[in-house]
Amino acid sequence: YKEQAAEALKLTAHDMLKNKLIDDIIKEPLGGAHQDTDWMYAKMKKVILETYNNLNTLSVEERIDQRIDKFSAMGVVVEA
Repeated sequence: YKEQAAEALKLTAHDMLKNKLIDDIIKEPLGGAHQDTDWMYAKMKKVILETYNNLNTLSVEERIDQRIDKFSAMGVVVEA
């Protein structure tokens, strides 16, 4: 039932990407990451370094503004 629950709650990777809760989806090898850990580690390293290098092109102020914009777009919490 976990797949049905994730779908109903919009917790799938594709739903979260569509709703801008995550920045990207990292593809796994056929059968899952545990099937080819060396490939998965290399893929993760590549994605992390690309993201790091992209962020390094921005000033601190630009990075802060991007984060504020991203989290503000997610909505607000209203306490009762």
